[in-house]
Amino acid sequence: MSGTTEPAGAADPTGTLEVALARAEGLLQHDPMLAIEQANEILKAIPNYPPATLLLGKAQRATGDSGAALRTLTALVDAQHRWAAAHYELALSLAESGQQAEAIAKLRRAVELKPDLPDAWRALGDLLTDGGEAAAADAAFANHIKYSTHDPKLMAAATALVENRIPEAEHALRAHLKQHPTDVAALRMLAEVAARLGRYTDAENLLIRCLELAPSFPGARHNYAIVLHRLNKSVAALQEVERLIEAEPRNPSYRNLKAVVLAKIGDYAESIELFAGVLKVNPTQPKIWMSYAHALSTVGREEESIDAYRRCIALLPTCGEAYWSLANLKTFRFSAAEVGAMRSQLEREDLSNEDRYHFEFALGKALEDLQEYADSFEHYAQGNRLRLKDIRYLSEDVTGLVRRTRRHLGAEFFAARAGHGCPAPDPIFIVGLPRSGSTLIEQILASHSAVEGTMELQNIISIAGKLGARGSKGEGPRYPAELANLSPDECRKLGEQFLEDTRIQRKSGKPYFIDKMPNNFMHIGLIQLILPRSKIIDARRHPMACGFSLYKQHFARGQNFSYSLEDIGHFYRDYVEMMAHFDAVLPGRVHRVIHETLIEDTEAEVRRLLAYCGLEFEDSCLRFYENERAVRTASAQQVRKPISRAGVDQWRNYERWLQPLKETLGSVLEAYPAVPRF
Repeated sequence: MSGTTEPAGAADPTGTLEVALARAEGLLQHDPMLAIEQANEILKAIPNYPPATLLLGKAQRATGDSGAALRTLTALVDAQHRWAAAHYELALSLAESGQQAEAIAKLRRAVELKPDLPDAWRALGDLLTDGGEAAAADAAFANHIKYSTHDPKLMAAATALVENRIPEAEHALRAHLKQHPTDVAALRMLAEVAARLGRYTDAENLLIRCLELAPSFPGARHNYAIVLHRLNKSVAALQEVERLIEAEPRNPSYRNLKAVVLAKIGDYAESIELFAGVLKVNPTQPKIWMSYAHALSTVGREEESIDAYRRCIALLPTCGEAYWSLANLKTFRFSAAEVGAMRSQLEREDLSNEDRYHFEFALGKALEDLQEYADSFEHYAQGNRLRLKDIRYLSEDVTGLVRRTRRHLGAEFFAARAGHGCPAPDPIFIVGLPRSGSTLIEQILASHSAVEGTMELQNIISIAGKLGARGSKGEGPRYPAELANLSPDECRKLGEQFLEDTRIQRKSGKPYFIDKMPNNFMHIGLIQLILPRSKIIDARRHPMACGFSLYKQHFARGQNFSYSLEDIGHFYRDYVEMMAHFDAVLPGRVHRVIHETLIEDTEAEVRRLLAYCGLEFEDSCLRFYENERAVRTASAQQVRKPISRAGVDQWRNYERWLQPLKETLGSVLEAYPAVPRF
């Protein structure tokens, strides 16, 4: 055999043989059974002829006969052990039969023999992603892009991307695309750069152009579906995933992505079924077990979710997120062995920062349950310190928003715009801080026959972000001053767009639905302009209880203020000041629920809440814990039980360590539940 890409022992093909092979290859896409017949005819004439054997294995896999494909391709690799293409095809068959580790090994061998196999790098990246090896997957995907072209400039950019030299990669790609604007490999690479920088809209536009030029580029379409998912464009993401699955029905990465998107839009039954199907074929994928566990937990199948989290841990003991997910069930209690396992993992020097802070938060919860408060607080504190390494947060940004809101959105502003917006009364917004009792309020309302609970929707924040991006750059923040430039027609259209974009979350046909995004308290002025007949409920909890609950909670995303006691204190003060402003300029617009009062006098508070929403009282709202709806927050298991005072004073066990929070809260703490003058 010469080189590493051609099979040994191949006869010099005649023209007839070349034609026969080419014909069989052409049949693979639309008639693999006929391709099998053609391959067998060639093998009758030339037994064990490697190209025909490879074609036979590919065709057998295309028909779904994984067993036959494995036998054919295993024998071929044994005979042609330095043929990269044979290793690659065997890897695909191994992956489809659930032998992920063996598939990864064969793919690594294929790219070792022939590094410029872009499809092998892509397949390797997909499998490593499913296995939770994010860094290795990133490197494989970058190599896929790298070997998609032989242009030296693009190869230099790809190398920079592999090595995470993002600015260098971006500069090189932009320069290349200026000269070659239709280079699809470069477009996809630049989209990857944009996604890594969190510029998902830029990534979306680049991938749209890429797919316009090369609609049969599965790697770009997969990237596009992921970006759409991250942009909360779930309907579009689902459409793209369906196209991918239509082409490759058994691809576990595509099926897993579809399950994730379905979970996001609340289609949990189908999502869980998909996860289960993927895991039946690929049972050794820890991150898929974790996603499956998340979905099971959301629909209240707690014991099954615990089993799934433990399967993840058994496969990947370093997975801190799985331990934290167990802790985050709130009702779960770790065994002594599990506490010991977490301590052992934290002693490892090779543990990633992400896994480490998940372990710290989980161990803090485990020790809190054991009433070992000093050690518990130290683990919570360490988890927060580690988390702060990965985020950027400036409390002045929120304080500045409050100041601008008070300056621009006064009573006269709203009086001049009376009648603006979409008149639909459908949305009920629950705002405030996370961990303030908002999930309990949501569960109570969603137990009413006229109200549907959804989730923490990103739509209002997205609208605000787009408005803030208007105008010339360099003038400082444009939001909320930009609201003054909205015409009556724009206000109406924005309200209608909100209803249209959130329709996918509504499954029951009930007249009202809940958006429980707590951070919407920053956008009450926007809500008033575009949806003036909506309801707004402010969920408020004792600042020390809420603050400490935030501090010991690890959020997947979006609550960057919660990893410092001082930042929490500043944020709570800003929130109270913001709500006080709207109480003054829009009196009666917002209904406030004090968490402690709701617990002490539940029926009276529920009646007040329903009256504000214009709803008749229903006993089911007092039996909210019987509601079997999916709940997508950290309090999911807690609101499936009757109201309890157990959590009201938990913060007092840690009071000696919470002085920075007390001092920052200042008069807001002293006045609670009243509000100080600002």
